[in-house]
Amino acid sequence: MLNDIYNKRIIELAGNIPRLGRLPDPHASATAHSKLCGSTVKVDLKMEGPVVTDFAHDVKACALGQASSSIMASHVVGSTADELRELRETVRKMLKENGGPPQGKWADIALLEPVRDYKARHASTLLTFDAVVDAIGQIEAKAKQPAQA
Repeated sequence: MLNDIYNKRIIELAGNIPRLGRLPDPHASATAHSKLCGSTVKVDLKMEGPVVTDFAHDVKACALGQASSSIMASHVVGSTADELRELRETVRKMLKENGGPPQGKWADIALLEPVRDYKARHASTLLTFDAVVDAIGQIEAKAKQPAQA
């Protein structure tokens, strides 16, 4: 039942999203959009080497997209590129392949586990993870380009 996924904690997370807005000079920006529900998440990211040093996002999403964005914003600074790629894959498997939720600082994502039974909600739940990994890829691609003389 939909009440399982829109529980009190999800609504609290959705109503208290940290780091809202945009960064003035991000190293990369990425947007993820769900055609199914119209939810959109735009992220701005700064990194030093493989570590996220700053983050902001503009979240126009349903409560599930807002809740996952809230969890991301609470823990992304200080996380590494590899950790965030692995996180996205763990969440994807949790929703689509009955995988377990992440542990440690990302354990709150377990609150989104009931979404597994609602395929139409998977895309909005994954938006923030997809956008962050996209932005990381952009930053890494720029770092590999030879410096312009």
